[in-house]
Amino acid sequence: MTERSGALGASVPPRVSELSYAEASRELDELVAFFEQNEVDVDMLVAKLERANAIVAELDRRVRATRIRVEELVPELQAVVMGPDPDQARGYASGVGTEVPGDGNYGDEDSDEDSDEGELV
Repeated sequence: MTERSGALGASVPPRVSELSYAEASRELDELVAFFEQNEVDVDMLVAKLERANAIVAELDRRVRATRIRVEELVPELQAVVMGPDPDQARGYASGVGTEVPGDGNYGDEDSDEDSDEGELV
């Protein structure tokens, strides 16, 4: 996290929107640790609370946006994986529906029903 210089040379933390999710989460952890101290610096309390509030709001916004995007992408991925006929794709996954189409003779020209060979009379 790179701080910027503000008025009078004071360091200014980067905008919350400029932080990565991990950086924002780390900074929020630091702010929580600050609040958990036995003696909180009253002069910094409001500024730190405002910063914590901004970070929480930004992280929440990102999680919600990610959830929406995932909900959009999952059906697209399922359509690609499942193909045009989801029932057929499920059958292949479970081993059902993998039979060779036809009458079950699998290439025999003469079926046992039509042949008299091998029958005892």
